[in-house]
Amino acid sequence: MNRSPLVFVLSALSGLALFTGVAVVGFAAGEPADTPAQTGAVTQAQTPKVLPQSNAEMQLSFAPLVKRTANAVVNVYAEKTVERRSPFADDPFFEQFFGQRMPNRSEKQSSLGSGVIVGQDGIVVTNNHVIADADDIKVALADGREFESTVILKDDRLDLAVLKIKSDGPFDIVPFGDSDAVEVGDLVLAIGNPFGVGQTVTSGIVSALARNQIVSGDFGFFIQTDASINPGNSGGGLIDMNGQLIGINTAIFSRGGGSNGVGFAIPANLVKVFVASAEGGNGSFTRPYIGARFEPVTSEVADALGLDRARGALVSAVTEDSPADRAGLKPGQVIVAVNGIEVEHPDALGYRLTTVGIGHDARVTVSENGKTRDVTMTLAEAPETKPRDERLIEGRNPFAGAVVGNLSPRLADELHMPTSSTGVVVTEVNRGSPAARVGFQPKDIVVAVNGTPIETSETLEALAQSDPSLWRVEIERNGQRIRQFFR
Repeated sequence: MNRSPLVFVLSALSGLALFTGVAVVGFAAGEPADTPAQTGAVTQAQTPKVLPQSNAEMQLSFAPLVKRTANAVVNVYAEKTVERRSPFADDPFFEQFFGQRMPNRSEKQSSLGSGVIVGQDGIVVTNNHVIADADDIKVALADGREFESTVILKDDRLDLAVLKIKSDGPFDIVPFGDSDAVEVGDLVLAIGNPFGVGQTVTSGIVSALARNQIVSGDFGFFIQTDASINPGNSGGGLIDMNGQLIGINTAIFSRGGGSNGVGFAIPANLVKVFVASAEGGNGSFTRPYIGARFEPVTSEVADALGLDRARGALVSAVTEDSPADRAGLKPGQVIVAVNGIEVEHPDALGYRLTTVGIGHDARVTVSENGKTRDVTMTLAEAPETKPRDERLIEGRNPFAGAVVGNLSPRLADELHMPTSSTGVVVTEVNRGSPAARVGFQPKDIVVAVNGTPIETSETLEALAQSDPSLWRVEIERNGQRIRQFFR
């Protein structure tokens, strides 16, 4: 009997990092499969499964491996309250005509992702974009139990978050593996909850390592896999054949929103450092301050510098008295390895130094004039070289409602700006303020006002109290100079 295909369309339930926006997937169902009785197939009851007895037999089925790890991969439900502003809010005509203000409406928004339990006391790792701005976060285990949880550390640059289940446990865990030992071609499993259909296991191989420029942000070091990853898999585990966690599934490259076999995971060695920071009680994750700017090594640069291939991080500038300066780094040198592990690009350098950790020494291999040598770099936090002296600008001026402060490497790092940035920066803009209406944004650097260079927040506050007929303002935004005029 012929049947027309039945098509189901499921929209993405999670914010899995995509390159095409909302994910949509379609399924077609045709004739039902023949039953075992019709085909003469032997049923599962007649042939019970047996646990493999050797490594060779282990390759015949992933079932024992899944049984050891799946209970520690959880569903993460995040809910947040969103206020919908009424188009008639603060409208004087509406208030006069109806005699009342139109209230704003609040509604709940939910997202669904995955997570991995890495601590028997209920420590869960997931992606930051799964739980961002959530008011209520629940964790559901594969056995059906559901628990409230709290966020103990999150970072939008790394897209990682650590949750703590509100229960004593103990819980099953997936132990950390060594992601630096992973090789292209290794077999892996991806476990998560794609499209909210329930826990799902897919298999594949490691397709590539050290992938960068995958998602927006300044983190660029991913494990690439062809194991199927879909929306809802965000925060789930990438598991090796030893049952160890080698990555947190984070992003897919897709034209239609579904899996095309190009998925990306944050390496476990970075996740391990992040979890240790969370368990140490840190309110934020701090990465090492290097005090230098780096550029990729192109084939032309490699030829000019006598490198055998285009790899490494080219030093383009060094800040005085920084860890890079004290280690003897100079512009024109190329960092090709950290602690004996090759550095493919500047993002890989940042990853390697982050996994070494603040307070530790890193052995950095430098190439110069066709020769290599090792130098020692002591990793430290970004310093606050000058008091930030944050001030809220008030009065009748274009800056009113903006909070400004003196830039230092530490404040620049907190604002996700290059640590070499200097000057007076806008750190916050109050909603509805004059500064917001004229278009000032956080991370704008105020260069000059009416021809006067702005070197401190105190100087800007003093100038803001003047009353010129015309305001001539010069700012730097994303490396570009912008001149604005206000009356």
